[in-house]
Amino acid sequence: MRFEIITIFPGFFAGIFEHGIVRRAQAEGLVTVGVLDLREFTHDRHRSVDDRPFGGGEGMVLKPEPLAGALNSLGIGTKADRNALAKEIPVAPALPTLRVILLSAQGRPLTQAVARELAGVERVVLICGRYEGVDERINQLYCDMELSIGDYVLSGGELAAAVVVDTTMRLIPGVLGNDASGEFESFGVADADITTGEEGVPRSQYGSGGLLDYPHYTRPAEFGGLRAPDVLMSGDHLQIRKWRREQQLRKTRINRPDLLEKAVLSAEDLRIIDSIHPESK
Repeated sequence: MRFEIITIFPGFFAGIFEHGIVRRAQAEGLVTVGVLDLREFTHDRHRSVDDRPFGGGEGMVLKPEPLAGALNSLGIGTKADRNALAKEIPVAPALPTLRVILLSAQGRPLTQAVARELAGVERVVLICGRYEGVDERINQLYCDMELSIGDYVLSGGELAAAVVVDTTMRLIPGVLGNDASGEFESFGVADADITTGEEGVPRSQYGSGGLLDYPHYTRPAEFGGLRAPDVLMSGDHLQIRKWRREQQLRKTRINRPDLLEKAVLSAEDLRIIDSIHPESK
C-alpha cells in the first residue's frame, strides 16, 4: 500500500514515520509513504500557495493551481478523467486502487470502519489543508472524500494525515505482529465474526463489535494497593470472556454511551448495561 501526502510543511514528517510499527511496515515493504512539498508546484518568485477568499472574511485559502499540479505530478487526473479511464480499463470493484482524501474539519469522521475501508485500497493520497481551508474546486474535481479526525480544528492537516496513515496501515495484513491484534481492540469487529483461536480451546478474548475495549492488566499482580482481577489469573477462559464482555459494556456505558445505540446487544448485554450507573467508575 502506498500513501502520498501533499503539504506545505514536508519537514513535519521527517521523523514521525521513523518509529514503531510504521517504520517496520516500511522496512518490510508492506507500506510506502511519500511526501510532496506543495510549494514545488508554484510558479511565482514568492512560491505562493494561498490567496484571499472571494467574498471577504478572515484568513487565507490554499490556491487550486498548486494542488492540481501536485496531483497531476502523481499521475492523478480529475474524478471525471478517472471515471472515464475506469470504463475503458475495468478494475475489480472489491479492490479500489485509489482514494484522494482532503483532510478537513468539514469532513466525515474518521472511524475504525473507514480505516478498514482504506486498508483495502492500494493507494491513498492525503491533501493537508491549511489556513481557512482549500479552494472547494479541488474537492469537487479531485477528491473522493473529505475526512476529519474529530470535532475540533487543527492548524493544519499534517497531524491528521499522520493519524490516518497510522490508523489505516496497522489494519493491513502482516503489519501487526499478530493480525488478531487488529480484531480484539476498541471499535473492533463483532465477536461472532472472529475465527482466531486454537481449535478445541475456548477463546478468552471477546470482540468488541464497535464498542470500547476491555481493560488490560499485566505483572505484578498487585500494584499501588490494587490487585489485578483474580478472574484474569484463574485460567478459566469462559469466565474471562464473560468478565471481559462485562467490562467492555461498562467502559462504553460510562465513556461512550453513544456507541451503544448502534451496537448489536444480547438480552444479557442489556441486563448488564441497565445495572451500570453512567457516573460510576
